[in-house]
Amino acid sequence: MTENLSADNHAAPRRTATYDAVLIGGGIMSATLGTLLQQLEPDWKIAVFERLSDVALESSNAWNNAGTGHAALCELNYTPEAADGSIDPAKAIGINEQFQQSRQLWSALVTQGVLDEPATFINPTPHMTFVRGEKDVAFLKKRYEILKDQPLFAGIEYSEDSRVINQWAPLLMHKRLKGEPFAATRVPAGTDVDFGALTRQMLDHLADNGAEVVVNREVRNLTKKKDGTWKVSYRNSLGRTPGSVDARFVFVGAGGWAIKLLQRSGIPEIKGYGVFPIGGQWLKTSNPEIVAKHKAKVYSQASVGAPPMSVPHLDTRVVDGETSLLFGPFATFSPKFLKQGRVTDIIAQVRPGNLWPMLKVAIDNPGLIKYLVSELLKNHGKKVDSLRDFMPSARDEDWELLQAGQRAQVMKKDPKKGGVLQFGTEVVSSADGTIAGLLGASPGASTGASIMLGLLKSCFPDRIAGWEPTLKTLIPTYGQTLNGDADTASKVVAKTASVLHINA
Repeated sequence: MTENLSADNHAAPRRTATYDAVLIGGGIMSATLGTLLQQLEPDWKIAVFERLSDVALESSNAWNNAGTGHAALCELNYTPEAADGSIDPAKAIGINEQFQQSRQLWSALVTQGVLDEPATFINPTPHMTFVRGEKDVAFLKKRYEILKDQPLFAGIEYSEDSRVINQWAPLLMHKRLKGEPFAATRVPAGTDVDFGALTRQMLDHLADNGAEVVVNREVRNLTKKKDGTWKVSYRNSLGRTPGSVDARFVFVGAGGWAIKLLQRSGIPEIKGYGVFPIGGQWLKTSNPEIVAKHKAKVYSQASVGAPPMSVPHLDTRVVDGETSLLFGPFATFSPKFLKQGRVTDIIAQVRPGNLWPMLKVAIDNPGLIKYLVSELLKNHGKKVDSLRDFMPSARDEDWELLQAGQRAQVMKKDPKKGGVLQFGTEVVSSADGTIAGLLGASPGASTGASIMLGLLKSCFPDRIAGWEPTLKTLIPTYGQTLNGDADTASKVVAKTASVLHINA
């Protein structure tokens, strides 16, 4: 028996026997998938369940993520140096391709009026990489030489000249000692993205057009019924009142809690998976004198043993019209899979099928454990000392600590190693395509459109061909790659930049 959703929904309640799609989690992934489904199937009955009092309060919240608009323009972990000294740009190019799909989707939604004025969620912000020491300078120059001829990296600049770097980002050079080798790259066409604002705008439009966006509903269980649909059992987060709805398709976009719900669904595809939670903190300043001297996102090399998500960066952030600077992240540890999760999360995920892969990850990654311990021992002053590697003039009193979100890094079986810690995101779906969930973290939000397009293709193989004309109106290069055609890449990038008002 399905329950009518109560009147505290974003959307007015509506009686329905079975939903065509239930999306669990009120974040950017559910917002993106729901928006695509509503465009593709306007008559579908869609519901979004969020356990907290509002949407976009966890990983999609602007202060809980880096908001870089990941395009691999400045993130060195996407172009690792091999043992022989070579650099393969394939991953960086692939992530940039995916980000361009997100830009095309957002452009189409702005044109349709689904999204508000672009400055409410995206702003032009140059992306830079800054390194010190002969070894890293040589690596950055090699990376630049490989990327500068790639169409999607057009406009990338390189310099070892302090005067040039000072023009790009004065805070990097002010009071820096002479004699140490340093270098920087810069892409003027980078962006800063507020994924919280994006999420709220897309979900508001979903609700305004018939979807039910329901807050204070914690999904507790997923049960496959004999007729092939799913019983989605939940409880009211306020009154603890239980209820359930039925769904033909379920998407679990619940951040770190996705693994818990996928395990409870019983699908065999989730066996062998586990997640490792890593929290974070930022140093933040809104001092207008400091903020005025830095307009860029500046990334560097990660510390030895540090996970890629902990690569240090000094970022310009624009949230709700206010510009500030963030530096970090500094890793923290909590057994919770979400910022507002439960301390039992890390233990509750353990199953016979994933115990050995998780233990093997712990055995094979002593550097990560050492890194986490060293981060936990840093006080405010030590964290500002780390900032001074970027900004030598930083003063303790100008910066405050801000707690970031939780990231749940994927651990899974590996036929050779037994278990591996995987960075990035991964979609896990059932063989019949009736349920899918997203595990992992960065660069998820920035590549959300591409991830959801892949999900549609794998979960709805009988519909995808019929959906292609609509998908191509939303993402004109759907099914194509841009980097192999410089002319097309230039035109597409320029068009989305014009619509989104992010011209460099």
